[in-house]
Amino acid sequence: MISEPVNIDAALATFTEVYSARILSKINDYHVKIARVEGEHVWHAHDTTDEFFLVVSGDFTVSVREASGVVRDVVLGAGDTFVVPKGVEHKPSSTGGVILMFEPIGTSSTGDRHDAVPAHVDSTTGHSL
Repeated sequence: MISEPVNIDAALATFTEVYSARILSKINDYHVKIARVEGEHVWHAHDTTDEFFLVVSGDFTVSVREASGVVRDVVLGAGDTFVVPKGVEHKPSSTGGVILMFEPIGTSSTGDRHDAVPAHVDSTTGHSL
């Protein structure tokens, strides 16, 4: 079956929640997801997969905890990409924006290990549009 094109702006018009990823499409064993971001996410790690981010609009910061325990902030703007290696603890935050992610199907937005999940963060493997 051949899929249909998906317009990002039209997809974004279907939801307003932040940190609540929507599945745009599937490629092999991966989902392509989009999410609105604002505020702080939660410290978490994905034990078996890297995590790819593309900032579509706005700003997006990924705080990463280095093996030494030092926290480093990776500041991204529209058009920037960043990959968090598997097993690395990280915490996204934003003053407002939109991100696109490529993740293996079934990957939880709060990872395999995480702190308490705040009410504004949806712990999900992605919602259908």
